[in-house]
Amino acid sequence: MWIVTMTKRKAVIWVLLGALAAIGLILLSGALHREEGLPIPQQIETNEQRVAYLESLGWEVAPDPVETLELLLPEDGADTYASYNDLQKQQGFDLTDYLGRRVERFTYRITNYPGAASDVQANLYLCAGNVIAGDLFMAGEDGFQSTLRFPDQEGEGSSSR
Repeated sequence: MWIVTMTKRKAVIWVLLGALAAIGLILLSGALHREEGLPIPQQIETNEQRVAYLESLGWEVAPDPVETLELLLPEDGADTYASYNDLQKQQGFDLTDYLGRRVERFTYRITNYPGAASDVQANLYLCAGNVIAGDLFMAGEDGFQSTLRFPDQEGEGSSSR
């Protein structure tokens, strides 16, 4: 039989150590189960840097944007942007922290989307020079919206039709 004597101070220390260990396990578990996000550059200031970012993901794009737009994300947009934000979370982005802020959207024509006509476009959303979201989009009957990931030969990739 073991008899353990412990002061209040030692008991508090053991409780704190146990709590820290539990928090560490929770954080580690979340990190291991999170999908790998896209590489996110620190700052993008120029058109050339935006094009280079898309090219680093495997896309060939027309060098000039089809459209440039400045918009204000609504402060109460959590419900409005929920499904779009789910798409963003699949690639390591999250719009939640940007609701109520001004963002810029740059739209580029993709020229090498596998098996699709030249109607595929890439949207990049930036806030203060940081990429905060992005998607691929094709309108029409066979249209889709997907992550910025380049699809592999197996047809993997996240898309909504």
